[in-house]
Formats: sequence, C-alpha cells, structure tokens
Amino acid sequence: MTRFMMLFIAIGLVLFGCSQDQTNGNNSKEPPVVSGDSSADRALNMEVSRSTEQKLLPEYAAKNESGLSDQDFETAYEMCVKALSDYYKAVWNGSDIELDTFIENDHLKQYTQQKIQSQYDVHAKHSLTDNPVQNIDIGAWEVEYRDDVDGGYLYLHLPVQINMTVGGYGEGTEFLVRNVNGRLVIVDWYTGAKDSYDFMVRGGNLTIDDPDIWNDSEWVKKLDRMTDEF
Repeated sequence: MTRFMMLFIAIGLVLFGCSQDQTNGNNSKEPPVVSGDSSADRALNMEVSRSTEQKLLPEYAAKNESGLSDQDFETAYEMCVKALSDYYKAVWNGSDIELDTFIENDHLKQYTQQKIQSQYDVHAKHSLTDNPVQNIDIGAWEVEYRDDVDGGYLYLHLPVQINMTVGGYGEGTEFLVRNVNGRLVIVDWYTGAKDSYDFMVRGGNLTIDDPDIWNDSEWVKKLDRMTDEF
C-alpha cells in the first residue's frame, strides 16, 4: 500500500468518527438515559427527601417532638398573634388567610372559615370594608401550661387592639394550643366579646379549657345547627 493510500484511509476514518459524534450530539430531543434504582440512586433520593423535609418543617415548631414546655410559650404567642392579624384582615379587608398554618382539626377550620365569611359579608353589606385594618397591637397577654393525659396544652389570653385606617376597637381572644407531632397548632379559638360571632353561636361567658372539644362529634353537630341558624 502506497503512502498516499494510507493517508487517504486515515483521513476517511477521522471524518467518519467526527460525523458520528456530530450526529449523536445533534440528537438533543432524545430523552436522557435514566439509571435504575441503584444504591447510588437510592442514596441520592434519600438526600433529596431529607432536603425536602427540612424545607417543609413547620413554621411554628415545638421545642420537642412531643410534649410542651415553657420554651414553647413565645412560639405559641407568635403563632396566635399572626393568626389574629391574618384573621382581622380577612374579616375586614377580604385578605386571604391560610388556616392550615395554624389549625389542624378540620371541624375547627370549617367553623373558622364560616366565621370569617359571615363577618366579612356583614361588613361588606354595610360598606364597612372601606375602613380596612392596618395592624394590631397586643396588650398584657398571658400564657400558662396545663397538664392532661395527652401531653398537656397551653392556654393563652390575648387582648388585642385592632387599628383601622380611621379609629379601631379592642377585644380579647382565648387560644388553646397543643403539640401535634412536633408542630404547635391551635386546637380552640374563642373571642367572647358581646355580640361577636363566637358569642352568638357558641354562647357567652364560656370557660375555654377543653382542648379536645372539636373532636366531639355530637358537640360539633349541635354547633353546626347553630351556625346554620345564625
């Protein structure tokens, strides 16, 4: 074989290899190859899951996974203040409120939704939404731990001043808070001001001391009938 023929074959092989590389590179619409559930993949999936769980940690996490302590007082207070702020802006301004952030019990969530909608409708009907809530101030609040067979609960009383664009008003609200799987949640929420929604539907001058009241199906059914009549 002459030197010219050898050079020609070598050039041909190089061009053929380049052509195949370019063809594969231009085939970008083909889906990537996905490996099976190898040990490396499982390790990666575990890391992704762990990272996702960290992002989904509750905003109002309890100090311990179970039970309550005085280290939860401040967090419970912050949660209740945020709930009140969002609540008053919902019933006066028509703002959104994410009840899932504060409440786990479906019965209490449903009642609170009805309470918000009812009050907003009344305010809108009388053109009171033209004077929206700006912010709230909390007075001398109190919190105490109360023991029970389910790990105890916190009782909070928050006197609140609702500041509107013009004027404002004040009232007090009571909360019961539990630790549910490491998350602080409101298990009861009562505002007993005269002529308030709670006063009219649930009754006045109540003693708020039953953290399991919204799990009582008979009581909830009775309350539902009262709500329908209101």
